[in-house]
Amino acid sequence: MSDMRETIEQRLAQAMADLETTQTAVARAERELADASSTVRSPDRAVEVTVSAQGDLTELKFLDGKHRTMSATQLAASVLEAVQEARAVMARQVMNTFEPFTRPSDAVPELPGVNVDWHKIFGPGVLDGPRAGANRSSSSRLRDEINEDTED
Repeated sequence: MSDMRETIEQRLAQAMADLETTQTAVARAERELADASSTVRSPDRAVEVTVSAQGDLTELKFLDGKHRTMSATQLAASVLEAVQEARAVMARQVMNTFEPFTRPSDAVPELPGVNVDWHKIFGPGVLDGPRAGANRSSSSRLRDEINEDTED
């Protein structure tokens, strides 16, 4: 019986050590992401945007005066597309940073990793940024819809 108790105590000690290591690693990851950002240029290279790890727009630059020859709707679509892509890039960076914490413990397999609902955290569509998938991006469809509107 003492062998079994020793094993349980050893496993508990290992689990506590793993928990402490994980807490330290999570705190380090949070500090690293606190200052992280993603900078993306729009496909038409008219604008450059920077977003924070939380997806907040922190900087917007109009490049080479291209915005002067664009309609307001074209410029708005360029800004939106760049922001969507920057948010998707940043979301993937956050996911990659925290992914190790979603795995079960190597030392104590009974301790599962953290279950994270990334879509709930980042919202719908963020992980499917304009350059991530479909043949036509959402902003291309937006441009088509805007261009189809007629002004009186």
